[in-house]
Amino acid sequence: MTVIVGVARGHNASTTLMIDGEIIFYLEEERLSRRKYDGSPLLGLLKVFDFVDHIDHLIICHTHRHGPELDWTGEDLYQGFVRKLQRRDDNKEDSGPKTHYTMVDTIHHELHASVGFINSGFDTAACVIADGAGSFLQTEETGEDTLFEFETIFKAKWSDKKNEKEKKLVKGLDFDVVYKHLGTDSAVGIDYLLRDEDTGYNVMLSEHPGYTKAYEAVTQYCGFDSIDAGKTMGLSPYGKENPDLPPLIRDGWVNRDVFIPDYPNGSRINDTRYSILEKDKSKHKKKQYTQIQKDMAYAVQKETQEEMSNLIRKAHDLTGEKNIVICGGYGLNCVANYQYLKDFPDLNIYCEPISHDGGTSIGAVKAFWARLSQCGKDGFGGRQRSIYYGPQYNPDQYLNVIGNNGEVSDTSYDDVAKLIRSGEIVTIFQGRSEGGPRALGNRSILFDPTVKDGKDIVNAIKRREFFRPFACSIKKENVHEWFDLQGRDETPHMMYAVECLPGVQEKIPSVIHVDGTCRIQTLTEDENEHYYKLIDAFEQLSGVPILFNTSFNLGGDPLVETIGDALHTLKNSKIEYMYLPEIQKLVKVPNAE
Repeated sequence: MTVIVGVARGHNASTTLMIDGEIIFYLEEERLSRRKYDGSPLLGLLKVFDFVDHIDHLIICHTHRHGPELDWTGEDLYQGFVRKLQRRDDNKEDSGPKTHYTMVDTIHHELHASVGFINSGFDTAACVIADGAGSFLQTEETGEDTLFEFETIFKAKWSDKKNEKEKKLVKGLDFDVVYKHLGTDSAVGIDYLLRDEDTGYNVMLSEHPGYTKAYEAVTQYCGFDSIDAGKTMGLSPYGKENPDLPPLIRDGWVNRDVFIPDYPNGSRINDTRYSILEKDKSKHKKKQYTQIQKDMAYAVQKETQEEMSNLIRKAHDLTGEKNIVICGGYGLNCVANYQYLKDFPDLNIYCEPISHDGGTSIGAVKAFWARLSQCGKDGFGGRQRSIYYGPQYNPDQYLNVIGNNGEVSDTSYDDVAKLIRSGEIVTIFQGRSEGGPRALGNRSILFDPTVKDGKDIVNAIKRREFFRPFACSIKKENVHEWFDLQGRDETPHMMYAVECLPGVQEKIPSVIHVDGTCRIQTLTEDENEHYYKLIDAFEQLSGVPILFNTSFNLGGDPLVETIGDALHTLKNSKIEYMYLPEIQKLVKVPNAE
């Protein structure tokens, strides 16, 4: 048995446990600590030892070289923590199986590419990575200046290389850089550090921040935390083209006159340079949005997604690849992802659903296993279908946790569908939690999509901003009757904000955004039996093969992980019902409101 653990440090801290090539669990630290964007995945490492008593390989991923150290011993924090948990000393011969440690710090974008490429199932692809800051690098050319990765294009392939020493073919993964944009605080202008005329390899050094940094800055300008770019994406359709605003992108580069990068985290608008922005900022109030804020959100969405399309075009031109993998933080922009399908109907585009930094722990363990086991592409079963990556819990223990905190009754798919159809909000809790930020029917809040003011009702109950849109889940066989997937047959991970067909908005108004789009999950019975059967039961009542689906949490909280988290959420909200399909029970929980 080979135990591999990857930990991703930073704001999307995560832990991935793999045993003999199978992911036992992937968890973001926030799911365990209950603190949004919590760093330092120590609880995740502790969780590992619920399943194993030792780790063969620990891979520590982050963006910079030097992490925190333990007092006295000077060990890396994570290495020392594992030693203490195992109660073994890797420096002693008789202390048990040795743990091998790998520090991964300068290939942050390659780890993004790894999870995306391996999960895509492609034999070869161009991987387009767009991230906030990537790895923190120093080179001989820049001296003491730190460089930050913004956008990278890799040519990725599964390969068989001849090992001359052992005279055999070795299966591997190749990620060849064909373009990289690096940024620095220094006023270096724009220059090529390296150009290979044969390969087209370009490394661009620039004082201009990347597209994700621009998005972070506008997100802050709109009154959100820089990492909450999804809120800016939701606000953008409320804005419009405003010729009085300065261009955010100029000649393909983020306009440094507008943006002041705060490395490594965040970026801000240079509002004092422009009277229109300075005057507007003086009017900003919490949870109230000026038209200029809305117009800025519109502009950054429009301009950055155009440049991302240009980057995809560059990737195709430099590599000749028709298979394109999108990953990195910007890869979660489902509005842009849908636009790529429109812009490039002849390309095969795969958008990785766990494309933020948390996914790098998955990329690390999968790439490591590929090299260790020599399994090649076939060892991962082709394109990733399921991303229910959380630990498996025992359904028989659910009621023990609930105890006297709720009324429990037997139920059926039909009963729950009737409850939703009657206007009730019902949560669903089952199986392994979803990896990434999208709820896919295992940790979801469900509602009737036909309710006219459903968006306002649920936003108020979840304590979210009024403009935040909601997603829906639809039976895969019905999707083309309701939505335009630009030639695709499915979107199982909610990675595209697709356009609805004529007449659909009137039928399911609570899940259609003001721009006529909806982030959807297509579903088959094989992918999620219980959830599919519930949607089917709802269709029998309503004629609509769709359920309103949003994440099981309240505004500002992480997605619930355990049945205890779910119970706590219900008790502190106006939501009363929780459906446990694995044991066909309905729980009604009295709440504080």
